[in-house]
Amino acid sequence: MPQNIETVCIIDDDNIYINLVSKIIELRRLSKSVLVFNNGKEALEFFVNFVEDNKEEEVPQVIFLDINMPIMDGWEFLKEFSKIRNKISEDIDLYVVSSSIDSRDIERAKSIDVVSDYLAKPIKLNDFERILV
Repeated sequence: MPQNIETVCIIDDDNIYINLVSKIIELRRLSKSVLVFNNGKEALEFFVNFVEDNKEEEVPQVIFLDINMPIMDGWEFLKEFSKIRNKISEDIDLYVVSSSIDSRDIERAKSIDVVSDYLAKPIKLNDFERILV
């Protein structure tokens, strides 16, 4: 299977989930590399530095973002990321991924311009393939 996606970014504090998703991506050859951040603050710092250093070649094409994390949760990340997103010329598909099935969370996520879609955990293999191929 060809790798159309160079880099996938996972922003999540659940190491078991991160390992599972990374392994699926690796075994199915859905991306060449996986970039991992354990909270929104780490990820936001990466993207802020990316914008300031103008390193367009290193941006992930797909982001899987958890909502509930320590330090900076997904909602806070989205608020701050929205402020710098237009400074990144590369296309980025951002998926909010959460175990929450609360319709308010789903609608809130889908109402944010930088969000491509909302996916419930666990993500199904065919969703990964649909997104990453």
